[in-house]
This record gives sequence, structure tokens and C-alpha cells, in this order.
Amino acid sequence: MRNSKELLRKGLKFILSNLLGTAVDTAVLWLFSTYVFHTYAGDYILSPFISFECAVSVNFCCSFFFVWKDRVNRHEGRSFARKYLVYNLSSSLTFLLKMGVLLLLELCFGWNVVICNLIALCISGIINFSIGEWVIFKRRRQVM
Repeated sequence: MRNSKELLRKGLKFILSNLLGTAVDTAVLWLFSTYVFHTYAGDYILSPFISFECAVSVNFCCSFFFVWKDRVNRHEGRSFARKYLVYNLSSSLTFLLKMGVLLLLELCFGWNVVICNLIALCISGIINFSIGEWVIFKRRRQVM
């Protein structure tokens, strides 16, 4: 029962903290697709990639300092860098999934890139939480 409550609490923290990453992702995507790029590749490939990298940095900091703060050693810079690299790699893999969903939604329904992106973010968010909970910030076993 305790593990379920803790998982739910961490899940809610993850959702709340990643709203900031989603806002950054959406704002950067909108800015780039509206003002910087004016082609399909720019709007549906480059803009989401740039916005993704911005959001990864924000989401990792939220995860490290807020969601899983009890599972990290904040006094060791190597721990931060190592976890960031693994987090970025796992996020990059789920980014490919996100892009597939985004492009599929655009192809099937012709929706705006921002709407497609928000739906794809929901799917990739569930995967990212699972990887964070059980791989990157996994609970260390207590040695007695």
C-alpha cells in the first residue's frame, strides 16, 4: 500500500513538474514553427527537435531536484552529469516515438503541429515516468 501511495505521489509530482517542460516545449515549438521555419520539415521536424531539447533540460532539472530528490546525491556533480546523459538518451528514444505519433496524427487528421505534439507528449510522458522511476532514479537497496 505504501509503495502505491509513493508511486502515485511521485507520478503527480512528475506530471506537475513536467507541465513546465510542456510549456517550454510548446512555446519554443510555436515560436520556431511560426517565426523561424516556413517549410514542412522546419515545422514538423526541426521545430519539434529544438523544442524537445529545451524541454529535456527543464524536465531533467525538475526530476533531479523535485520529483526524485530523495534518490540522488546532489553533492556529487558527476552524478548529475551521468544521470542527465542517461535521461537525455532515454528521452531521445521516446522522442522518436513522440515524433512518430506526431507525424501519424498530422497525416491521419491534418491537425496543427501544436495539437499533434500535445497528444504525442502525453504518450511519451507515461514512458518517460516509467523509465525515470525504475531505471534512472531507481531506489537503491538498503544494505544492512
